[in-house]
Amino acid sequence: MKNVVIYIHGKYGTAEEAEHYKKFFNKADIIGFEYTSEYPWDFQKEFSNFIDNIYTKYKKISIIANSIGAYFIMLSLSNKNIEKVFFISPIVDMEKLITDMMFLENITEEELYKRKEIKTSFGETLSWEYLTFVRKNPIEWNIPTYILYGEKDNMTSYETILNFANKTKANLTIMKGGEHWFHTDEQIEFLDNWIKDLA
Repeated sequence: MKNVVIYIHGKYGTAEEAEHYKKFFNKADIIGFEYTSEYPWDFQKEFSNFIDNIYTKYKKISIIANSIGAYFIMLSLSNKNIEKVFFISPIVDMEKLITDMMFLENITEEELYKRKEIKTSFGETLSWEYLTFVRKNPIEWNIPTYILYGEKDNMTSYETILNFANKTKANLTIMKGGEHWFHTDEQIEFLDNWIKDLA
């Protein structure tokens, strides 16, 4: 049986992005998971069927997950047999991200509770159901993990990523001047070199 690397995209991403990583894993199949879920509880159901099918076909499974895809994976895989994961700009503290957005928009918890959903000025919709779910489902993570983090990530602070890396014993690589979205030639080259060294 072959090994497989599953790619989980971030928001506005696509499963086709998995193609980029094929050159680094020539002894494994690369599969992009095209999920449609916007909420973590829907992703858990969608991913459960997908991963159970993968286990019947492959010997070892690794994961590459981007941004919110990493958060979804951590909620869905904590009790699964995964060899290792590569997180690119992961969301590792969803509660802090939501409460930070609430603070920026001057929205109180009471207001969110009453209105259930509030659209922000920057296009995100804050949801009381989402915040409640996050608090009821804390991340418990012990799979060998490699993290690539951009110094100028505007979604996750350095302190937050460092705390997560220390708590989970993850290997943390920081790109000086890097952003949440690795998209410039220099950032892509850094990402490629990072994953090439670890693949």
